[in-house]
Amino acid sequence: MSRAAWFAIVNETAGGGRCGKRSVASLAALRESGLELEVRRTERAGHATDLAREAWAQGFHRFLCVGGDGTSFEVLNGLFPLDGGGQRPTLASLPMGTGNSFLRDFGVTGEAEALERIKAGRTRAVDVVRAEHARGTLHYLNIFSLGFSATVGDLTNRRYKGLGAAGYAMAVLTGLVALRRPSYPLRVDGGELDSRSCALLSFCNSRFTGGTMMMAPEADAGDGQLDVIRVGPMGRLALLRAFHRIYAGTHVALAGVEASRATRVQFEEGPEVPVMVDGEVMPLSLRSLAVVPGAIEVVA
Repeated sequence: MSRAAWFAIVNETAGGGRCGKRSVASLAALRESGLELEVRRTERAGHATDLAREAWAQGFHRFLCVGGDGTSFEVLNGLFPLDGGGQRPTLASLPMGTGNSFLRDFGVTGEAEALERIKAGRTRAVDVVRAEHARGTLHYLNIFSLGFSATVGDLTNRRYKGLGAAGYAMAVLTGLVALRRPSYPLRVDGGELDSRSCALLSFCNSRFTGGTMMMAPEADAGDGQLDVIRVGPMGRLALLRAFHRIYAGTHVALAGVEASRATRVQFEEGPEVPVMVDGEVMPLSLRSLAVVPGAIEVVA
C-alpha cells in the first residue's frame, strides 16, 4: 500500500451503530473513483487515536474519518502533537455520526456532499487549537465549551444519544433544571483576570455545534483566532426563551451575550470541571488554550 494512500478509520458504532453498514458502499465508491484506501475499524473508545498515531509513524499523511465529530476528535489527537518535519496532515471526513458539526462550516451537510468533496480532493488550511490541562494536552477543531453546553452534551451522550435532534432538545430541558452559573477565572490574550459568573462559555474554532446550532456565527476555522462566546448569568426562563436563536446565530445580539476573539486563553488552575470538546464531555483542570494557525489541511 502506497503511503500516498488515504488511511481510513471507521467507527462502526457512530450514528447509533448505523455507520458500520453505511460505510461499506461509501468506501467502495471512493475506491471506484480511484482513491487508494487502507481501512481500519475501531474496536474501543480511543482506538482511533492509536490507529492514527501508528499510521503517521508508518508514513501516512492523509486520513479519512468515517463516523461523527467524536471520531475526528480522536484521529486529530493521534496526529497532534506530532513531528512531521514540516509535513502537515490532511484530514477528510465522511459524516455518519449524530452531530456532524464541523463540516457544516464548509457547506457539507451530508454523506453525498462529503463524498464529492473527497473525490475532488481540494483542501484548505485550518487552525488546530491546543488545550493544556493538569493531566496533559489535547487538540480540537470545533468547540471547547464550559457550563450549560457541557451539561447538555453530557446528558445527550449518557441518556439521549440515539434520539438525534430530539434527544438534544430533551437534554436542554433537563439541563435547565440543574442550571448553574459558575465562574471560570481566565485571562484573554494576557489581559485582566475575568472572574465573572456565566451560564455558558465557549471557545469556538468553527461556527456550528450539536449539528445545526450556530454557536459562533462569525467564526472562521482558518483565521488564526478563537471566537469566544460568553452567556452571562441568565435565569432559566430567559435562557430557554433565547435558546432557539442559536440555530440562526442571532443569540449573540441578545443582552447578556458577548462575542469576542482571542488567540490565547489562560485559566487560573482549579478543580476539574466538565468540558465539552468537539462533542465529547470530560472532566479537566484547565490551564490554557492556544491557536495553532493552519496546522492541518482539511478536505473542504
